[in-house]
Amino acid sequence: MPLHYEPNYAYPLLVWLHGAGDNEQQLRDILPAISVRNYVAVAPRGTWCDESDDGPPRRCTWSQSPEDVLVSEHRVLECVEKTCERFNICSSRIFLVGSDCGGTMALRLAMMHPDLFAGVVSIGGRFPQGNAPLVRLRQARHLEILIEHGRRSTSYREATLCEDLRLLHVAGMSITLRQYPGEDEITSQMLADVDSWIMQQITGTCIDSNEASDLSFYRLN
Repeated sequence: MPLHYEPNYAYPLLVWLHGAGDNEQQLRDILPAISVRNYVAVAPRGTWCDESDDGPPRRCTWSQSPEDVLVSEHRVLECVEKTCERFNICSSRIFLVGSDCGGTMALRLAMMHPDLFAGVVSIGGRFPQGNAPLVRLRQARHLEILIEHGRRSTSYREATLCEDLRLLHVAGMSITLRQYPGEDEITSQMLADVDSWIMQQITGTCIDSNEASDLSFYRLN
């Protein structure tokens, strides 16, 4: 819950999907760099976890198999439902945000439920492959998408990013792309820009997040 939670205010909800080798506790590390006041936030656990972990699973991931996509869908929708029962949430301001494979799953689930999510952010996660991710394309065209990408990423190379952008452009999707120096790490600038982008969707105004001078910004319609 946000700092100084006000029960009479309908908050935006941020649903965080962790990256590979992490778990839902990653939310505790990343949320302070996004905002401690602006959102109620929730994080489900990935669909596959390392069984060698002692105690609660610490290293998990999001599998893109058809069975695991259904499990992921159930976990995310259950998180949304239970959070809305407990807190005052604005139903038109629910955002999916994920990193790495969590970003890929966030994109897939947002495409599956474009009527539920106001926007989706993928940090270093490519567009999902297989199992018809664009089956609800007509409804999904109104969905706002932010893709954040490290220029020297080894897991999501720039050539692959360009392929994804061409696909989304041909599909008529609305995309914001931001590129950063570095490889596959999640930086404080990336997370600050997530907050700025979401606030821009909510308020309809552009909010300066003190962008780095070597950061690139693109808007593709």
